[in-house]
Amino acid sequence: MTDTDKPVIWHLHPLRVRYQETDQMGVVFHGNYLTWFEIGRTELVRYLGMSYQAIEKAGMLLPVVDLACSYRSPARYDDWVVICTTVEQFSSIRISFRSEVRRINEMTSLPKAWLGEEPPGELLVKGETHHVWVNAEWKPSRVEKAIPELYERLKTLAAGTLPIEGEK
Repeated sequence: MTDTDKPVIWHLHPLRVRYQETDQMGVVFHGNYLTWFEIGRTELVRYLGMSYQAIEKAGMLLPVVDLACSYRSPARYDDWVVICTTVEQFSSIRISFRSEVRRINEMTSLPKAWLGEEPPGELLVKGETHHVWVNAEWKPSRVEKAIPELYERLKTLAAGTLPIEGEK
């Protein structure tokens, strides 16, 4: 199976658009989508069994070094949206996440993990963020040495298989 043939596993995190996230036009302010991408990443890592706080306690940081974002349609106050996040590329030094924000009709019992190229809902925004693992001195560092259990779970997810069963 080539890398392009691997199954895509999305982590899903629903939320309702809050009034303070909208602008005078009544739509979500464009910068909030980047915050939602971050929420999606942190919740994906939490689903894998580790919080960002635990990663930092282990001496690792994960700064964004590049991002892209494409807006298709606006979310509006009181909409239900789902933040969909997957690992796009992965190595011991770098990781890239693909993110999508999608409108859903109502909050239903969505699974935490979704298998398929396209997650549920209407695509509103899509993007990606690229990161480098660094230590507390901001020097590139290998995640498999600092946090081997997280490395193995991320590697498994990037390969297109669920690293753990059930919800966290």
